[in-house]
Amino acid sequence: MGRAFEFRKARKMKRWAAMSKAFTRIGKDIVMAVKEGGPDPDSNSRLRAVIQNAKAVNMPKDNIERAIKRASDKNQGDYKEVIFEGYAPHGIAVLVETATDNNTRTVANVRSYFNKCDGSLGTSGSVVFMFDHTCNFRIPSEGLDPEEIELEFIDYGAEEVFVDDDGILIYAPFESFGAIQAALEERNIEILSSGFERIPQVTKPLSTEDAADVEKLLEKLEEDDDVQNVYHTMEESTEN
Repeated sequence: MGRAFEFRKARKMKRWAAMSKAFTRIGKDIVMAVKEGGPDPDSNSRLRAVIQNAKAVNMPKDNIERAIKRASDKNQGDYKEVIFEGYAPHGIAVLVETATDNNTRTVANVRSYFNKCDGSLGTSGSVVFMFDHTCNFRIPSEGLDPEEIELEFIDYGAEEVFVDDDGILIYAPFESFGAIQAALEERNIEILSSGFERIPQVTKPLSTEDAADVEKLLEKLEEDDDVQNVYHTMEESTEN
């Protein structure tokens, strides 16, 4: 198995576990998708993807419809996607993806988390090169052969295909998202969920004590309402 498989296995059940936080993230994704391409999922591929993800975390249909309606309101502010880069203690690189309607607040909060946890907020480009920006799709495993899917979707950019308890996962470079989404839809293959991740090219093992220092920063970042995702280069356990 490749790096995407190991990355997914290590993070399974470890992060993004709080349902309320998942709903908050998806609510922001809906706003950004509607502002970008309109409220009709049939003509807005980004919104279609967000709705699939909402269903995957059991977000009620009424919540989804309310979020789309709210996002369509001219008085609804937009969210700006901002990336922060820095270092946690013990030389661990950290990349933070945010969606914010108040960049001044978000910058101040993120900087304070790094400072309070003995880390340092870096400049743009300081650590992003250490991560591969990928897209992923989860499709049902019933009636589909992972090897055939891999062979068929290599032409659309797929680099890694594997099976877990919840279906077949397809990983590809970030730029391949649109092509793979269109190819799956053309074949009437159900997309259970999709998204983007940043996979560290190299990870660093730490002692239990040092890892706890890093976890303090990661937890503070992930608890912030403006933060969508946090990635790092600390080696994580692959045990469930």
